[in-house]
Amino acid sequence: MGKMEVERVTTGWAARDPSGILSPYTYTLRETGPEDVHIRIICCGICHTDLHQTKNDLGMSNYPMVPGHEVVGEVLEVGSGVSKFTVGDIVGVGCLVGCCGGCSPCEKDLEQYCPKKIWSYNDVYIDGQPTQGGFAKATVVHQKFVVKIPEGMAVEQAAPLLCAGVTVYSPLSHFGLKKPGLRGGILGLGGVGHMGVKIAKAMGHHVTVISSSNKKREEALQDLGADDYVIGSDQSKMKELADSMDYIIDTVPVHHALEPYLSLLRLDGKLILMGVINNPLQFLSPMVMIGRKMITGSFIGSMKETEEMLEFCKEKGLSSIIEVVKMDYVNTAFERLEKNDVRYRFVVDVQGSNLEA
Repeated sequence: MGKMEVERVTTGWAARDPSGILSPYTYTLRETGPEDVHIRIICCGICHTDLHQTKNDLGMSNYPMVPGHEVVGEVLEVGSGVSKFTVGDIVGVGCLVGCCGGCSPCEKDLEQYCPKKIWSYNDVYIDGQPTQGGFAKATVVHQKFVVKIPEGMAVEQAAPLLCAGVTVYSPLSHFGLKKPGLRGGILGLGGVGHMGVKIAKAMGHHVTVISSSNKKREEALQDLGADDYVIGSDQSKMKELADSMDYIIDTVPVHHALEPYLSLLRLDGKLILMGVINNPLQFLSPMVMIGRKMITGSFIGSMKETEEMLEFCKEKGLSSIIEVVKMDYVNTAFERLEKNDVRYRFVVDVQGSNLEA
């Protein structure tokens, strides 16, 4: 008589429809394959993208959906072909869990630009099953998309680095902006923006926060260490800062004018877009022609960049400013995030939560 196989299941909190409201959901996890790592989830950050996805703001959501792509956990089991990780390791999983491995971006270790990349959730894995994210007890991930959390780094501090941290680090690295002495601007002071200030300052840059109001001035200057703070509508101050910046990291996730910020860039300056915006952005072409300025974008980061960024943050002693919550508070956290009422990243204490409640 054959042995009866028992399916591996786990419980997470899922959205069932575009209301975005999360509630307990039990689903099947695949068995640990030769290249897989089975992870018990300790905590998971909440990103603005989680809000977009659960509410179907991008028009491509599939339900039930367990969000979360800033995952930190402990290795429970590794496949026979896994050499980088062992049981008990503290590891992280970011936005991606798969790629084709054969395209030009993949050959350059830039998996985030693979046309067949597989998202950590709201996607379909190579076995045909839906991917589910980090608001859950456990996950199984291919070793290529798992990173080791540096020893001594607090798990709840590491979580936001896996998206917000690498999203800022990647363009600074790629565009040659890691050298000290540069002058940069951070437009928008949310989860990504606050890490932008910290990482840029740690690289030795003069950093100006550009915001829509004075609400975060004291925090930006005193808590985050920014050198200057300007309100975008303050024409006098903006004129004073014209042609002064080597780059601006634009984290604003809603429609906004680009011209005021292009005017701040010096010759060959770069406006780097990071906010996911559904409406077309406009600008006058002379704004970029005169000054040979560049409007470009950057998208999360590669696995190699994620590892580099974690080591950089450990070396510089960088941490996120976070608010730790239990899973039963997650719907309230999403409501607050929608109102920009968080300083600066929510992190869900998954292991300390009752996920069946």
